[in-house]
Amino acid sequence: MGRTVVVLGGGISGLAASYYLSRASCPPKVVLVEGSKRLGGWIRSIRGPGGAIFELGPRGIRPAGVLGAQTLLLVSELGLDSEVLPVRGDHPAARNRFLYVGGALHLLPTGLRGLLRPSPPFSKPLFWAGLRDLTKPRGKEPDETVHSFAQRRLGPEVASLAMDSLCRGVFAGNSRELSVRSCFPSLFQAEQSHRSVILGLLLGTERRPQPDSALIRRARAERWTQWSLRGGLEMLPQALDSHLTGRGVHVLRGQPVCGLSLQAEGHWKVSLGDSSLEADHIISALPASELSKLLPAEAAPLAHILSTITAVSVAVVNLQYRGAHLPVQGFGHLVPSSEDPVVLGIVYDSIAFPEQDGSSPGLRVTVMLGGSWLHTLEASGCALSQELFLQQAQDAVATQLGLKEQPSHCLVHLHKNCIPQYTLGHWQKMESAVQFLAAQRLPLTLAGASYNGVAVNDCIESGRQAAVSVLGTGLNS
Repeated sequence: MGRTVVVLGGGISGLAASYYLSRASCPPKVVLVEGSKRLGGWIRSIRGPGGAIFELGPRGIRPAGVLGAQTLLLVSELGLDSEVLPVRGDHPAARNRFLYVGGALHLLPTGLRGLLRPSPPFSKPLFWAGLRDLTKPRGKEPDETVHSFAQRRLGPEVASLAMDSLCRGVFAGNSRELSVRSCFPSLFQAEQSHRSVILGLLLGTERRPQPDSALIRRARAERWTQWSLRGGLEMLPQALDSHLTGRGVHVLRGQPVCGLSLQAEGHWKVSLGDSSLEADHIISALPASELSKLLPAEAAPLAHILSTITAVSVAVVNLQYRGAHLPVQGFGHLVPSSEDPVVLGIVYDSIAFPEQDGSSPGLRVTVMLGGSWLHTLEASGCALSQELFLQQAQDAVATQLGLKEQPSHCLVHLHKNCIPQYTLGHWQKMESAVQFLAAQRLPLTLAGASYNGVAVNDCIESGRQAAVSVLGTGLNS
């Protein structure tokens, strides 16, 4: 009788793991268990008035690199090529990104000319930050905060404005706490390999073979910087769900896991409240802190490690305005913590993906709220009302974008503990977890955003790697 693999968590990581398991030449029996009624995790798209698409989570996926190509290959395998909406390299949403500093929007410099000219909010041309990087010695610490790394290599302004904002935009986190080794491994490796971030990024790291497809070749030729899907990114988990059902994968929704226990024969018992499952192997795509509460006593050291991987909450406010116009054209802007402790950034959805505006077009923007402000509110037990988040978002677009009228449509969602925080020393936690699993020979594989990347591409790759690990062989093409 074949093996049974139970995948915990129906977000994009768990869906990807199940997908790649199901494509093996001799696939195991796969059971995907999701605690809520829907699949897709933080990827969620809502259709509003006139068919406009509002993204409550990720709104675009980067096609760059091996992982970007791997995701595009998955899109093609699912038959979604005709649904792809690209942001080409010559598009304003590809070329223009802004920082909001000193009460004004500043275009981030690009290209050699941009680096040689003075570019507010930076007091000197960024050429000088590059020169500093080229002359600084290699760091000797095994890990460093993003802020410390950027300040040492690129100077205090780049650290406190650019990297602070980037950490808030990607991780909703604090650059003085996040690990550069885990959050931005390409920067860390560039310094380690070439003594310089700039040289390392220019020369590149070890070349890995890239997957190939017509869609991947098109993305390269047109220099895509982002892409979405016509009906929103939730089309991706929906297509995976349909594919898995067709492949005979058992998908259980609305079945939160209550506990995991090891049986005498080395099998798992997965308790689901009124019922249970037996598994030869478990792939957990649950958040690390959730999994830590389910593990049996035999895995207490692993549970302790996982319990220290925390996550932060983000409030997402989608706004639509009739007849409104933005003062600039671009992808959006980020806000450093020194400028506004509340607003992480604002995305100009209608610029990147006007096809999602619907039949009665209106300007769509999304305001991300979080950071220390939201953390303090949560810790103090204050009421986190939709009215509070909406007011903060409307104040932000009025002040930062000049949109002072009332929105014609709005959506407010608080995503609790949605983005894991790779704080200083995260890599050591990962090494300890891997060593424990190997030493104890536990039939458990970890996947998901808690470990090695929070972007959609990272999560899909973590699911694929988990499947490869369980199968012990390559996957079918």
